[in-house]
Amino acid sequence: MEKLNFVKNGELRLPPGFRFHPTDEELVVQYLKRKVFSFPLPASVIPEVDVCKSDPWDLPGDLEKERYFFSTKEPKYPNGNRSNRATNSGYWKATGLDKQIVTSKGNQVVGMKKTLVFYRGKPPHGSRTDWIMHEYRLLNAPTSSLSQSPVVEVPMENWVLCRIFLKRRSGSRNGEEKEMESLRGRVDKGMVRKSKMVFYNFMAQNKSDSSNSGASGVTNESDEHEESSSSNTFPYIRRKP
Repeated sequence: MEKLNFVKNGELRLPPGFRFHPTDEELVVQYLKRKVFSFPLPASVIPEVDVCKSDPWDLPGDLEKERYFFSTKEPKYPNGNRSNRATNSGYWKATGLDKQIVTSKGNQVVGMKKTLVFYRGKPPHGSRTDWIMHEYRLLNAPTSSLSQSPVVEVPMENWVLCRIFLKRRSGSRNGEEKEMESLRGRVDKGMVRKSKMVFYNFMAQNKSDSSNSGASGVTNESDEHEESSSSNTFPYIRRKP
């Protein structure tokens, strides 16, 4: 089967109507694990980028969407296990506990997910931003799950898979809600004059007036639904809902 390549100049470009939306298990098993052991990938959709060489807003791809990268971990010290996550303008800082990635069948732990937050400035006095990174790494495992060869422990390369996105603030509200809240505050402060309620007797109107009106002022617009018979033939690339 011909290898599908959807990455151009480090940016993911899918056909219209498709998006790359894999699960944690699919990212670890179908992409990161195959990358580490040099097995063919389902599709060439994840570029190789050193995520710590650039700030998150300078990485390739659409800033409004999730972006995925294969990257290698650079040790912070020559003989240490800590990774160097400093960039041009700040640094990535781990938060919370690492999460185990478990297969849907068999409940086998295949990898770990670390959550990091980007801070501007120098540690430990950096300012927190809304940039989030999920860093996926493999556990030491044999290659038997990817091939029919005998179980052999293979030294793992220092590859990780990174998902980077801009977090949406949960406290943000739309303009109508803000406007209503502002109006309530103005009413409470007496800044808005309360008007008297007036009742109109519509039943007293002449029938001729109602017959000449031709319409009630309310239009009924039918929703248009597009049906598509095309099926999704790309691995873990799903139709937009």
